[in-house]
Amino acid sequence: MIILIGTGHVFDLSDALRARFDEIEPDVICVELDRQRYLALLSRKNEPEKNHKSRDKAPVIYNFLAKFQESMAKQYGVKAGDEMLTAIRYAQAYNLPVELIDLNAREIFTKMLKSMSFTEKFRLLFSGFAGFFVNRGVVEKELEKIEDNFDIYLNQISKKFPSIKKALIDDRNAHMFDRLIKLNEKYERIVACIGDGHVYGISNLLDSKNVEYKTIRLSELKQTKVTQSRAGFTVEYEEI
Repeated sequence: MIILIGTGHVFDLSDALRARFDEIEPDVICVELDRQRYLALLSRKNEPEKNHKSRDKAPVIYNFLAKFQESMAKQYGVKAGDEMLTAIRYAQAYNLPVELIDLNAREIFTKMLKSMSFTEKFRLLFSGFAGFFVNRGVVEKELEKIEDNFDIYLNQISKKFPSIKKALIDDRNAHMFDRLIKLNEKYERIVACIGDGHVYGISNLLDSKNVEYKTIRLSELKQTKVTQSRAGFTVEYEEI
């Protein structure tokens, strides 16, 4: 069984994730990271200078979008990527294997930029810059619209940013799907913490191969009521 957990890199999801992990009791935890981003997350607190130097070598747009995520995360009182770090720390605490299932982000951006038209680059920079002026209320409303109409949202991205959709969504969905299929031969209960935007595409790929899976979307995760007892975290579900 593969359980896809849709996360958001700018939200405070730590308690909800730990509660879900306790409930599922996974054999392995997969995260939407490559080795570079994995090591950067682990060194973020203890070696911040090393982390910043590593950032300097990344493509400009990669850093620009990363700063946008960081600015949004501050509004939620977290750092971008905290949910992935929570998944990693949980796995370490319970001696579970961690699998990095994403493509190398910097290589993706480098390849993507070469294939992008000038119009796409301009639209991306403009939308990223405008994002710095978006508050959390606007983000919440947009997320609700996107999740309910994700096929329409994908179609809009495909028209405005065809290179971005292929590189950041389609290619990565295919790669993560392949990794999960291989892991499914080895483990009984697989948890995959991925950006909520990837749940739709990977679910379709799993359906095409008749692979057993379930999903926990970001909206469900955010609605999780968590109480902590001596036995650990327990989950209660709100009506959505």
